[in-house]
Amino acid sequence: MLRTISPEPLVADAPSRLLPARQGWWFVSEGGSAKLLPAQVDADGTVAPATLDRLREQGLLRKRPPSTYSLTVLTSTDCNLGCGYCFQNIAQDPRGGSRPPRIEHARLKPDTTSAILDFTRARMAEAKLDKLAVMLFGGEPLLNLRGAVDLLERAAELGKLTVSMVSNGTLLTPLVVRTLNAAGLGSVQLTFDGDRDEHDAIRVTRSGGPTFDKIVDNAAQAMSAASVRWHLRVNVSHHNRHGMDALVQRLADRLDVTQCTIQFALIGDVGVGYGNELAYGGALAAEFTRWHRAAQERGFSLTRPRSGKGCQACEHPDGQYGAVVSADGSLASCWETAGRPEWVVGDVDGGYLSGEHIADRWITCTDQYRHGEHAAELAAFQDEVDAELLDLLHPAGDR
Repeated sequence: MLRTISPEPLVADAPSRLLPARQGWWFVSEGGSAKLLPAQVDADGTVAPATLDRLREQGLLRKRPPSTYSLTVLTSTDCNLGCGYCFQNIAQDPRGGSRPPRIEHARLKPDTTSAILDFTRARMAEAKLDKLAVMLFGGEPLLNLRGAVDLLERAAELGKLTVSMVSNGTLLTPLVVRTLNAAGLGSVQLTFDGDRDEHDAIRVTRSGGPTFDKIVDNAAQAMSAASVRWHLRVNVSHHNRHGMDALVQRLADRLDVTQCTIQFALIGDVGVGYGNELAYGGALAAEFTRWHRAAQERGFSLTRPRSGKGCQACEHPDGQYGAVVSADGSLASCWETAGRPEWVVGDVDGGYLSGEHIADRWITCTDQYRHGEHAAELAAFQDEVDAELLDLLHPAGDR
């Protein structure tokens, strides 16, 4: 069961989790993780004072202010895919096809880029930060490659720059990756919806065509073209659960696993009519553990469990340490609400709206996936998965 540790007022706002492990407990916080022996934690989840002192000495109880400003920019709100569950869909395709109506069209232009960077420069100065992390987002960001490159080349003037991108992978080429890598791109996230057959029934082009082989072929070629880290997110639902073992092997056969981190993530309904009928019981947790183990054995890196906080942009009021900006310059509290007028919290010209106007629009990136009445069940499931994952990552119990 997830337990939030608040050992003293000084650290009460430092997110942390205490997870039951095979032998003892895992303590997880922003600063890392530590294995605790059974005797170090009481039956009610109270950590022994001496153990808290050790965790404090190791820096695991300290609330760490961000050292980098986080900027997510939608270079285009358009997408060439028609995935039915996308949170940017306004509704399902009324004809039952693969053309769901989406958020309004917008494309990042040079003038808007200038305004975004002016806004970012001021926010970084306010937060006293000289490092900038940019995430290229969409829609599909590669539908506006020129805008993405222009943004990165000019963003480098603001401070030490790190760049990531979330892409569907269908437009990747070695030239595209080399071009973005030269402008600072260091990591790319690609998404899979199960093995080939399941994926191609879910993640389709807007004309209904398959995408699995195209994405994998593009990634394989891109991996040999530039020094970029690849994060493979695998969406899990009742539609594709039984294809995961084959997917891990297929990806291991076709990609350079030494460049890849893999993550299995439950996907639920975010208001567009895409349900997930999986039961969050021990059987599903055991499957997640099996997939993680199989991926690790084949050389993939695994995503480390987090302390449970939101992203850097939405976690802090008024975007103190980060911002999410749509292609038209409007501000959102998190990337899941970007491009939706009803969730706009300001713009880069005028800044954030006042508190009374922003309160009901400030959505965090964890709010959308509470899974309603199943929230407690989901939390217990995630605890079990994360504890087993930590055992895999640290078989000897080290940090």
